[in-house]
Amino acid sequence: MPNPYAAIFRAPGAKGFAAAGFVARLPVAMVSMGIVAMLSQTHGEYWLAGAVAATFALSNALVSPQVSRLVDRHGQARVLVPATFVAVVAFAVLLVATHLRLPSWILFVAAFAASVMPSMPAMVRARWTALYRDRQELGTAFAFESVADEVIYMMGSVLSVGLSVAWFPEAGPLVSTLFLALGTALFVAQKSTEPPVIEVSRKRSGGSAIRLGVVQIITLTLIAVGTIFGTAEVTVIALTKALGQPGAASFILAIYAGGSLVAGLVYGALRPGMPLAGQFVVANAVAALTTLPLLLAGNVPLLAGLLFLAGVSISPTFITAFGLIERLVPPEKLTEGITWAMTGIGIGMAFGSFLSGYVIDAYGARSGFYVSIGAGLFAFATAGLGYRALTGCDRPSAACATA
Repeated sequence: MPNPYAAIFRAPGAKGFAAAGFVARLPVAMVSMGIVAMLSQTHGEYWLAGAVAATFALSNALVSPQVSRLVDRHGQARVLVPATFVAVVAFAVLLVATHLRLPSWILFVAAFAASVMPSMPAMVRARWTALYRDRQELGTAFAFESVADEVIYMMGSVLSVGLSVAWFPEAGPLVSTLFLALGTALFVAQKSTEPPVIEVSRKRSGGSAIRLGVVQIITLTLIAVGTIFGTAEVTVIALTKALGQPGAASFILAIYAGGSLVAGLVYGALRPGMPLAGQFVVANAVAALTTLPLLLAGNVPLLAGLLFLAGVSISPTFITAFGLIERLVPPEKLTEGITWAMTGIGIGMAFGSFLSGYVIDAYGARSGFYVSIGAGLFAFATAGLGYRALTGCDRPSAACATA
């Protein structure tokens, strides 16, 4: 049986932009935890570290879709170069301000300015779409990207914190900034695979992609799925501590991500006959169902096994979500549409971490999984209620663009 993953890299330039994109998006997983590790060591104040990291994360969630909207209008190279330059300079100011112990307001201003950091996962997916639009290979490419995201999230935060602890406090954010500069430069240099700019009149453009109902449905669903993801991280740490095995938390979270990684690889190699919107609803149903047994986890082995099963639904949900965006969003708004979905995941993870922490403090470690259950049911309900809208254009994007 031919390897579908090998097939997608036969296109000229595919290996190059995928490799450069992998390096350029490592900061997505490194920045927030790197800021926390850096400032907690240099200033000894966790509230300050968390506040600065949150300033960057929330600002980036709002600003990056606007950067992607400019990319759709003017092209990747013309927008990524200045945006990345501003982000790199802002991160440099943050590092210098930390090292010299400059006033705290400078840290917040630098974190806000760095929020123009582009959404490189969206840029890479846009290039795959330009290569394989309306072809089966695109689903495999999106599956590969979901697996790459899992690997990045697994290694990014660990690398960032590890560098700051092993070398010096600023090491994690410094290396992250270098990855951003180098990876983006290599990515932009590959002109042959850059998606062409689709010229449309201002009247036809219709404003931001978030005004499209399908983007709203998918983004809202992914906020809920991201909440499941963020809740798991906090609850696992609290529950393993309550079970007397706090050191098992990292292993269990790796198992959780591993379940998603394996499912993504398998799912990307399949050719399901079900319409894509139906696959999206089923994936969210599985995500909701697999949160229910987590309340029964009374020991570390059982917790690891249940989380592996829960992780199985994550990648298929993301793969079908991005596939729907490719089909439903007009080509001239594609990068922005993908970025809103990526933003939804990030917002959900932040919200899940916050809400589960509050619930755990009030009701105990295991109670954090009630947040997962609620988020899973909300994700399934949103996908189910939006099914009719999603199937309205569940056909090649050329037709969708004019529907």
